[in-house]
Amino acid sequence: MVEAQQGADRGAEIRSGFLAGMSFAAATVNIVTTDGPGGRFGVTVSAMASVSADTPRPTLLVCVHHLSPATKAILENGVFCVNVLRDDQSYISDCFAGRYKTADGDKFSCTEWTTQVTGAPRVVDPLVAFDCRVVSSQQVGTHFVLFGEVEAIFTAGAGSPLIYANRAYGTPSRIEPAAPVAAELSDTLKLGIFHTFGPYVVPAILERLAASGLHPQLKLVEGDQRRVMESLKSGEVDAALIYDMDVPQGVDVERLSALHPYVLLPAGHALAELRTVSLRELASEPLVLLDAPPSGDYFKRMFADAGLEPQIRFRSSSFEMVRGLVGRGLGCALLATKPASAMSYDGRALVTKPLTEEPEPSHMAIATRSGASLTAGVQAFLAECRALFHPS
Repeated sequence: MVEAQQGADRGAEIRSGFLAGMSFAAATVNIVTTDGPGGRFGVTVSAMASVSADTPRPTLLVCVHHLSPATKAILENGVFCVNVLRDDQSYISDCFAGRYKTADGDKFSCTEWTTQVTGAPRVVDPLVAFDCRVVSSQQVGTHFVLFGEVEAIFTAGAGSPLIYANRAYGTPSRIEPAAPVAAELSDTLKLGIFHTFGPYVVPAILERLAASGLHPQLKLVEGDQRRVMESLKSGEVDAALIYDMDVPQGVDVERLSALHPYVLLPAGHALAELRTVSLRELASEPLVLLDAPPSGDYFKRMFADAGLEPQIRFRSSSFEMVRGLVGRGLGCALLATKPASAMSYDGRALVTKPLTEEPEPSHMAIATRSGASLTAGVQAFLAECRALFHPS
C-alpha cells in the first residue's frame, strides 16, 4: 500500500515536471480543421510535427485530445487541414481554443475560409497550410495521434509563425550566424545594445568618434538582455552594452555607470508631491511594468525583498510604451534609465521621484567574449564609453 502510494506520488511528480518542462518548448500554433459526413470542426493544437518527406506522400502528425469533438469528426471524415498561424493571428487561436467567443457562437466566423483538395477548411491567409488525408491513428493516454498524408500545401511566402512557449504567445527573432572575421570590414562596429539605454549612449559615442575623425560603419543588434547576450555569444556582435545581471560564463563584464531605480509618475499625481516615494506607497498604486529581461524581474524582486506585492496593471517590453501609459495616468512605473526629456512621446508631462529605500543599483556595463580579439574600431568605441562615464 505504501509502495503503491509512493509510486503514485512519484508519477504525479514526474507528470508535473513534464508539464512544466514542456512549457519551455516553443511550438507553432496551428488550427486543425475537418469537414465531411462527421461535420465541420476545428481545434487549436501545438503538437504538430513532420514525420517524413519520403513516404509516398509527405506525412505529418497532429495530437488532438480524445474528448475534442474534432477528433471524432476527423476520424469519420478521414481528412484534416493543419493551418499554421502567422504571428498576427492569435485571435484565431484564442477562438478555436475557447478563450474567445464570436458574436454568433460559430468559431469559424472569426476569419475567412477556403478549401483545397480534401474539403477540410483552410484559413484564407495562414502562414502555411497542409491539407491531409488520415492514414492512421492511435490513442496514447488522453490524446489521439493522427497521421496524415499531405495532399496539398499553401504557403504565404512571407511572415513569421505564431509560437507558444512559457505559456504565452510569441514570435521568433532571427539570429544571424556569425560571419568569419576576415569577411568583416575592419572599420565595422558590431555592437549589441540593451534597448532602453542604447538611444542615450550610442549616438553620443558616435558623435565623439566623429569628432576624433573616425567614421565607422555600424551594425547594431538592439533588444533585451537575452537577445543581446545571444548575439554576443554567437559572434554576431563583438561587444555589447548591457546590465551587469544574469551574465553567462565566457563573457567579461566591465561596469560603466550605476543606474539607480526611480519612480515615474504622471504630472499631478498625489505621490508627485512627495520628496521620495517608498515601495510601500508605490505598491498601493497600479503599476506599469517594464517587462523586458532583466528589468521585469529586477523590479519585482525589489517589491518581494520588501515583503510587498505590486498591483501590476500593464506589462510592456517597450520603454516608451511604459512612459506613455504613465503619462496618460494609467499607472506608475519603476525605471532605471532616465531620459533628458520629462515628456512622453505624445507630449504628456512626467515626474520622476527617487525611491525612499535607495535599493542596490543596477549597472550599465561593457560585455565582451572572454579572450576575444577586438578590432581597432571596437576598442575605440569602448574607450569612448569609458571616457563618457569616467571623464578624466
